[in-house]
Amino acid sequence: MTQGDLTSALTAGLGTKEAATAVADTTKTHTFYDMLSSASDMSFQQLLEQSISGLIHLSIKIAIACIIFFVGKWILKKLYNLLYTILVKRNVEPSLRSFLLSLTRITLTLILIVIIIGVLGINTTSFVALFASAGIAIGMALSGTLQNFAGGVMILLFKPYRVGDYIVAQGYEGTVKEIQIFNTILNTPDNKTIIIPNGGLSTGSINNFSKEATRRLEWKYGIAYGDSFDTAKAVLTKMLQEDARILKTPAFSINLSSLDDSAVTLVVRAWVKSGDYWNVFFDMNEKVYKEFGQHGLNFPSVSYTHLTLPTIA
Repeated sequence: MTQGDLTSALTAGLGTKEAATAVADTTKTHTFYDMLSSASDMSFQQLLEQSISGLIHLSIKIAIACIIFFVGKWILKKLYNLLYTILVKRNVEPSLRSFLLSLTRITLTLILIVIIIGVLGINTTSFVALFASAGIAIGMALSGTLQNFAGGVMILLFKPYRVGDYIVAQGYEGTVKEIQIFNTILNTPDNKTIIIPNGGLSTGSINNFSKEATRRLEWKYGIAYGDSFDTAKAVLTKMLQEDARILKTPAFSINLSSLDDSAVTLVVRAWVKSGDYWNVFFDMNEKVYKEFGQHGLNFPSVSYTHLTLPTIA
């Protein structure tokens, strides 16, 4: 009985919908039966030829995959060396350089593996979906840690401060002892160790006192009413000129700052190297205390203001 005869017979005995379903099921059974019959009718020679053909096809895929693997490894090595050269020329911090190189190598290796799997005929959609899902899950679980990680990368890349700089940030101040991927370690002037997460440092304000090579010092001295302003200015000028640590450029200045209730206030400003800041500041105060009395200058009040914090050598 042909398929047309079977369809006519089923349509006569059943409804159209039921007949269509029965015909489809019969066609599937017939097709599977034909496949089994074809396989059973094949001779050993034909089965051997098909097996050899399949092996050849698989061997070709494996050969292509091997070629892609070795060529890909060669390309990965070239890209790795190129990135390393660029990072070295740009003087990227060693810790950030090592991390970026490792991340690049892992990422490119995963891409190469997915390409090879695709060449072998395996569906790579599931692998890509698995990697994406794992990335989202890890990102949600480690959101705070990733923020600190991203902050560390930004700090190491843009270098708002370096190891050895004296900074004030996040309510802390001290000398930068170490810059890690997740944290920055400070050493305070009284020898305390402060660990600050990089997330806040990368988004907050940072006062870096070691960024510039020179800094300005400022003193304020009060002399009594009736004392000679010219004498005080001359004594201060001599002190500044005799101190080799005081920079000639920009030139220092001595001015009458204010006429207070009990004193005439002089303001002295001078530029020094950042490393000499505190030493010059304290030495100047000592000299003023010793010299003013010898020149008939009295201290109704003595005050000082330093506008910036020192660099800790």
